[in-house]
Amino acid sequence: MSRTHTTRAALYERFVDGYGAVRVLPMDAALDGPVVHGWVNADRAAFWGMRDLTEDQVVAIYAHMETLDTHHAYLLVKDDEAVALLQTYAPGADRVGACYPVEPGDIGVHLLLAPAGPGGGRPGWTTALLNAVASYVLLGLDRERVVVDPDVRNEKAIARFHRQGFTPGPVVVLPEVDLPDVHLPAKRAQLAFLDRESVFPGSVPDRAAR
Repeated sequence: MSRTHTTRAALYERFVDGYGAVRVLPMDAALDGPVVHGWVNADRAAFWGMRDLTEDQVVAIYAHMETLDTHHAYLLVKDDEAVALLQTYAPGADRVGACYPVEPGDIGVHLLLAPAGPGGGRPGWTTALLNAVASYVLLGLDRERVVVDPDVRNEKAIARFHRQGFTPGPVVVLPEVDLPDVHLPAKRAQLAFLDRESVFPGSVPDRAAR
């Protein structure tokens, strides 16, 4: 276990009924990269698009992300165990911004669950983690709407978002990104949206936890 799971200050903490407390930690590329590399290299993470990268390449990608103001990476931790990787981004500064009319208060999200342990599946974990993510980005970060862009072939993720209350948007083609530090092939994606008012009606930003 990385020492940062117990010593790093959480940016946000949310208690989910029937699941427990979820802490949101800023990802440290050097310390957390080896763990995340194991997650993204697994067959189950094929749609994450990093399966063929070396550990050094994964570390370099997230080290680059640490220099950005528009894209951020976090670990979700429960009981001092890293259980998911969360990435947020400003849609207007991302390729998805070319595919739909970005509104003020939008925030993009990518979520990768850690592999299940030796005991197998963990019923209810996905729903609990999505609840924690929604509260963090919509209340903790004071955003109005979440946008997700799963690959159209990732039927499991699309169904998961719909069950969570996301409204389906259009199917779009995210353009290729070919930069010195980042290369992303073009991708057909199913957009989906989650409004703060639909999840937390009448809520105010959770400023004390930001």
